[in-house]
Amino acid sequence: MNSRFQLKIKHKAVTVEKLIIATRASNLALWQAYHIKERIESSFPEVTVELNEITSKGDKVLDKPLALIGGKGHFTKELEDEMLAGTADLAVHSLKDVPTYIPEGLELCAITTRQDQSDVLLSHTYKSLDELPQGATVGTTSLRRRMQLLERRPDLKVKELRGNVNTRLRKLKEGQYDAIILAYIGLYRLDLLKDIPFVEKLDFFIPPMGQAALGIEIVSSNDRIREIAMTLNDENSFICTKLERDFVSAIGAGCSAPVAVNAIIDGENITVKAMLGYPDGTNIMHKELNSPLSECDLLGLQLAEEMIAEGAIDILEKAEEIAFKDEMPERL
Repeated sequence: MNSRFQLKIKHKAVTVEKLIIATRASNLALWQAYHIKERIESSFPEVTVELNEITSKGDKVLDKPLALIGGKGHFTKELEDEMLAGTADLAVHSLKDVPTYIPEGLELCAITTRQDQSDVLLSHTYKSLDELPQGATVGTTSLRRRMQLLERRPDLKVKELRGNVNTRLRKLKEGQYDAIILAYIGLYRLDLLKDIPFVEKLDFFIPPMGQAALGIEIVSSNDRIREIAMTLNDENSFICTKLERDFVSAIGAGCSAPVAVNAIIDGENITVKAMLGYPDGTNIMHKELNSPLSECDLLGLQLAEEMIAEGAIDILEKAEEIAFKDEMPERL
């Protein structure tokens, strides 16, 4: 047993263990961490769970696009550093923020049941995307969302949108944007949907890898933590998100790459669909593959290989070149 996870108290032959979860300090991250804390303590009454709250670089630097400060890895690096330093046993991540590279000594061992993956358009004035007037201002920090939005509505003006969920909603209410796009699941978990007059699910959007699932990362050498973490794992969500992460890794999609990928299980079959292109909504490539669930292990890699053969790498290289040039949508 790892020395970090050890006997703390003995009383009446009951062993009380302590487990420390590393988490970002944002409201949504804390909701997620407390959710996992409650599940662990319910399943393992002998375990006491504490939170180690960390303000990540991605939460501190709000005046630049994520891609210019190193991408979504800045939401996870500090949490991983805590585990590697021995001051945390487990980290709870929004899986979509977890890079496909996991540092040596750590492993992504469990994926929670995935919930509603929708992106939603929020507005205080307009009921839907179709009702937005020509040239309306839409806020999003995601190149994936920008690509899909501008493919459908190239007339819109897109502005960078940073900050936590509450900050983004405040900016919308203040009229800095005609509409903004966020993930449905975060708003649902924080019970914020009731405060927004108009909410439209963008069903035509393909989500990013891992959206609406939590990734449980642990110290590899700690078998007891693995035993606990694996009780949180949902097999179907693990399979789907693994294929998505395989695709992103194989295609070399970094934080400046507008890439969407989603795996869906339907009975005994699974489909993986992907989309990539320029951030301005042009040069879009769509592709999907399906297979029996029992034979799907390499489906994400196969999809990446086929898209690469059709020119995906050239598109992604050009997309990265133009992502933050002056002619691209304005950033706040």
